Amino acid sequence: MATAGKVIRCKAAVAWEPNKPLVMEEIEVAPPQANEVRIKIVATGVCHTDLYHLFEGMHKDGFPVVLGHEGAGIVESVGTGVTEFQPGDKVIPLFISQCRECRFCKSPKTNQCVKGWAADRYDVMALEETRLTCKGKKLLQFLGTSTFSEYTVLNQIAVAKIDPAAPLDKVCLLGCGVCTGFGAAVNTAKVEAGSTCAVFGLGAVGLAAVMGCKAAGAQRIIAVDINPEKFEKAKVFGATEFVNPKDHSRPISQVLAEMTDGGVDFSLECVGNVGVMRSALESCVKGWGVSVLVGWTDLQDFAARPIQLIAGRTWKGTLFGGFKGKDGVPEMVKAYLDKKVKLDEFITHNMTLDQVNDAVKLMKNGQWCLILSGDKVDLLERREHFQDPVLSCFQP
Repeated sequence: MATAGKVIRCKAAVAWEPNKPLVMEEIEVAPPQANEVRIKIVATGVCHTDLYHLFEGMHKDGFPVVLGHEGAGIVESVGTGVTEFQPGDKVIPLFISQCRECRFCKSPKTNQCVKGWAADRYDVMALEETRLTCKGKKLLQFLGTSTFSEYTVLNQIAVAKIDPAAPLDKVCLLGCGVCTGFGAAVNTAKVEAGSTCAVFGLGAVGLAAVMGCKAAGAQRIIAVDINPEKFEKAKVFGATEFVNPKDHSRPISQVLAEMTDGGVDFSLECVGNVGVMRSALESCVKGWGVSVLVGWTDLQDFAARPIQLIAGRTWKGTLFGGFKGKDGVPEMVKAYLDKKVKLDEFITHNMTLDQVNDAVKLMKNGQWCLILSGDKVDLLERREHFQDPVLSCFQP
């Protein structure tokens, strides 16, 4: 391509400081260095983790930054040493690297990797090194990706090549939320056929967890949320029952225990609330119940009485649903193309990159949207009110 080896100037939504609106800026994207890939972002999602960094975590060393980590695009150019990718490839950036060489990558027990931001910069949520600048200042790349930009640069160990037939404005959702929820059920909880499950929180991650429970063959999937309007959408993904904690004076764990003869086999907390985490654990049956922490937060301690675990319950967490990105994401793309997982049903609003702050407002107000390129904004009639990850995708 004509831009190969040159600095690209493009639009990006920059977070100059915490708790402030994003600013549309012209930024500079440097050419890829050794083992790096420069990608033209075609579609991206707004995940709750973006807003967590902007409005909740607000780490002093985490700004200025270009947010966004749920994207899909096309390789524009590659640096020296890159053999896996070539210009024109369709790819999904990965916020968890897979170097294939470290002890974590070689182990089937985890999707962690010793390289990338996740290795030792959980608080800042970005590496110090970046290929993005604006007005003479370095811009951090959120989770190593920065998909709220028309172009971005990643190390090849954090990029997954996908089927060229994949629609990028749909499969971008596999960059975080859908894989996180679906994988939490099938990879981390290891939901069993004929089991009873409870999913707490029916945002994008929660709905994907419901879909994962159904794919694993669960017999009963109880959707738990304080908004009854969410159940109709949850049924689309496989929920069989709905419980609103506000309808009960007793703890939700007691309600679920009565419904299930002592508790559910598997529970998945998809909100990122430490109180809900405890409720999800206590909703599990003693002896073998498994509860998985899925929602992202690192602001508070969480707690439970030791007897909950002594009695045989398992409490565990998941990051990106346990998927090793370079292996698992292409498999999920294929599953979508084979109509084995849903993606289109997650999308409710279409917006432009310039409207990213509107998408953030919708998300903060509990709505869920999709941003796409062009001047036309297509707001679908259906509006869900989700309190955890809201999906907003754009095509610059």
